Amino acid sequence: MSAVFHRDLSADLPVIDRGDGVYLIDSTGKRYLDASGGAAVSCLGHNHSRVIDRLGEQLAKVSFAHTSFFTNAPAEELADDLVARAPKGFGSGRAMFLGSGSEAMEAALKLARQYFLERDEPRRNRFIARRMAYHGNTLGALSVGGHMQRREPYAPLLLDVGRVSPCFAYRFKQQAESDEDYAYRLVQELDTEIRRIGPEEVAAFVVEPISGASLGCVPPVPGYFQGVREVCDRYGILLIADEVMCGIGRTGSFYALEQEGVAPDIITVAKGLGAGYQPIAAVLASEGVVGAIQGGSGVLANGHTYMSHAVACAGALAVLNVIDEENLVERVGTQGRLLDAVLRSRFGQHPNVGDIRGRGLFVALELVQDRETKTPFPEALRLATTIKSIARDCGLICYPSSGCADGVSGDHVLLAPPYIVDDSQIEEIGEKLEVVLARALERWHKEG
Repeated sequence: MSAVFHRDLSADLPVIDRGDGVYLIDSTGKRYLDASGGAAVSCLGHNHSRVIDRLGEQLAKVSFAHTSFFTNAPAEELADDLVARAPKGFGSGRAMFLGSGSEAMEAALKLARQYFLERDEPRRNRFIARRMAYHGNTLGALSVGGHMQRREPYAPLLLDVGRVSPCFAYRFKQQAESDEDYAYRLVQELDTEIRRIGPEEVAAFVVEPISGASLGCVPPVPGYFQGVREVCDRYGILLIADEVMCGIGRTGSFYALEQEGVAPDIITVAKGLGAGYQPIAAVLASEGVVGAIQGGSGVLANGHTYMSHAVACAGALAVLNVIDEENLVERVGTQGRLLDAVLRSRFGQHPNVGDIRGRGLFVALELVQDRETKTPFPEALRLATTIKSIARDCGLICYPSSGCADGVSGDHVLLAPPYIVDDSQIEEIGEKLEVVLARALERWHKEG
């Protein structure tokens, strides 16, 4: 019996032994094509020698020195790099480094609160976020998150957060509604929610540029984020972009929100930043946010023991160097188009695939009982769990989740392969996923 507190106490998990590019290999020698990068983490695949060498070099120098006493060269260089790539308004911004996406979201919420305290606006202590969003598992992150199943056990402990609808055209755009009209309706909903709470009490709107785990790679309709930015500016509210899953090149641009032509005030990134080689996340603060603190207390009110960990920052720098030198953001666009074509060829007319969506190497298939009515499978079928198990048996790692239709029912399969994935491996993903879905749906067809 394992002494590890696993996610499922009854699970009999294979033991991972090593990695080889886009593949993982367990202790029996079985190979798994990692078609989701775990949870969109392993953007460079596994066992990348240049990253490993850079980590070793830093370990040989110094691994840890507390940031109340010292800074370190990898953290300084990494901050310069991320800020230099950031959108307009971040030119003299700053970055802080933490251990996970959840920590980054907590720090972003605290930073937004401090910003308004520094500006002598202490009433601004409320946040607005979207229904069915996921922003992390710590209490603040769960509070702004809208994933009902993950929130439910902790509901009495969570902050009171304003809610608006997700930008999810497949499920919620009305039949006669254009993209422009749909975007306008959602933006007006945000405006209404701000006025319901009271603009003088709202600190920030928290949003994923492309929805990740809870909805499955849902891109916004054109004009949505321009409208969101205008509303936030109208009421002096910060815009926090959660790019923990969709950032660092995953969708075909370094920051996902670049493609919307909009700059947020605070950005969080994580998974692809360290590519799984070390735990690391970052919060980027714009010039305006930094300026308020510089002109006020001059002290960041949020600190962690392992902030700016030298080894983690060195690893992230190596990841970014590989991404740049191998033109991997551009490659994400090319391979993303191929992945989309393969999926549409195999599943575009599948009777139980209602939608194929996403950007770059961040795509999902939503599964339905009926394509015309978009009726989701019943929650009791536990389709997402079944798909995950069958896929692993077939040597495929993917990321199925449930709740995308209404917060409870609705299943999708998220794919986020490493940026180095080649053409043959994309074909292999399509082939294996076809087998997996056939086996997973067999039970429903028999019972139906």
